[in-house]
Amino acid sequence: MATSQTTIIPHNQQPLITRTYPEQSELDTLIKNASEVQKTWSKVPLKERIAIGRKFMDEFRGMSEEIPMELTMQMGRPVSQCPGEIRGFLERASYMLDIAESSLADVSLADTDKPGFKRYIKRVPLGVVLVIAPWNFPYLVSINSVLPALISGNAVLFKPSPQTPLTAERFALALTRAGVPKDVIQVVHMSPSLTTFTIQHPLVNFVSFTGSVSGGRSVEEAAVKAKGFKGVALELGGKDPAYVRPDADLDYTVAELVDGAMFNSGQSCCAVERIYVHESVYDTFVEKYVAMVKGYKLGDPTLPETNLGPVVSVASAERIRKQVADAIKAGAKPLIPEDLFPTAQSGTAFVAPQVLVNVNHSMDVMMEETFGPVIGIQKVSSDEEALKLMNDSPYGLTASVWTNAAANPESQEAFLKFADEIEAGTVFLNRCDYLDPALAWTGVKDSGRGISLSKFGYDQLTRAKSVHMKIKTN
Repeated sequence: MATSQTTIIPHNQQPLITRTYPEQSELDTLIKNASEVQKTWSKVPLKERIAIGRKFMDEFRGMSEEIPMELTMQMGRPVSQCPGEIRGFLERASYMLDIAESSLADVSLADTDKPGFKRYIKRVPLGVVLVIAPWNFPYLVSINSVLPALISGNAVLFKPSPQTPLTAERFALALTRAGVPKDVIQVVHMSPSLTTFTIQHPLVNFVSFTGSVSGGRSVEEAAVKAKGFKGVALELGGKDPAYVRPDADLDYTVAELVDGAMFNSGQSCCAVERIYVHESVYDTFVEKYVAMVKGYKLGDPTLPETNLGPVVSVASAERIRKQVADAIKAGAKPLIPEDLFPTAQSGTAFVAPQVLVNVNHSMDVMMEETFGPVIGIQKVSSDEEALKLMNDSPYGLTASVWTNAAANPESQEAFLKFADEIEAGTVFLNRCDYLDPALAWTGVKDSGRGISLSKFGYDQLTRAKSVHMKIKTN
């Protein structure tokens, strides 16, 4: 049984850092400490917890010079693109702090109270929350759950991915420097068996997991086997579609959809992974798309000129290459010559970007999550055909429609029909691969369940407690 984990640098396959797992008895003590100190933390006035949250943001900003290269070494994103994650992290933190008072305030029923009665609904913390974070956007994703859980009065056990252990440690350091008691926020590196133990621990009240569908199933199965009824939120994968209508601004749309598919080497749950293009603009769209992809610079992510880095591991790279090879064998046509990207070689984590046409839904590349710099583009003849194909998926995280709604009211009406009928948690018009913290982040089908961000994000980290007062008894 493993007693430690070692993070491997994606671009050179050298070890970066090792972390030792606790013994199960140590973990049990840690959880009990969290449960005990949470009772005190929950009594800290909300305004004070919010003020600590603001100070946390200042502490984190003070680390911003050190974070980009540290993040690149852990998960491989080009260093020039890492500051964007810091900005997004702070944007989400600020918004969730801004809305905390209103989101966690008592719900008054005074307008409907009968004489002699007073009723209201409180939001109270759950207790101990286990946050299991991913490696692909470790700061951006973890802020969605960790900070709202703490502000709500919970204690947090924070399990980062073995690929990005330093991100959670830095996050927790900023929190404790800001005034969060050390046992209220604890980073715990755990093996799968220790993670199962923690999920099933009677003092852990809720689990927030972000990761793969298979990982989500494992978390769900562990929670079901726990004593009592364990709350679980699952933010899982996606195979997010885009549809380009005949009146789309092609130059704008191509640039956005190339970035939506290739940023972070396609390693995003809401990356664009399949595109449907109306036949009237299909050839032009594909030509422009391919030309832009050919301009990427794949290489060492620590160099400022690199804009496409390795994927997270050699195993991930081989899985992506196999999915592309299987599609080509089944009839797909690759449009990016391999010799344009000599860095991408078997046995490395470097994967060349690829654009596939002649694709269909019999191919995994159009149905199963790729999580790499690969896109399939399929021709369609109508909105109806596009909608049917967009919904023909086991996933439902985000979807986007690209059309000139500003100049054409009929196009806006067409989009609104898609917004109603697409089976996804978020539907974009002329945008993709973005989380607005004011909007609920959620998925349907195999993309998971639960909500983070927005005022609804506080709901799953608290429970409603009703207070019913009969003031007059005669």
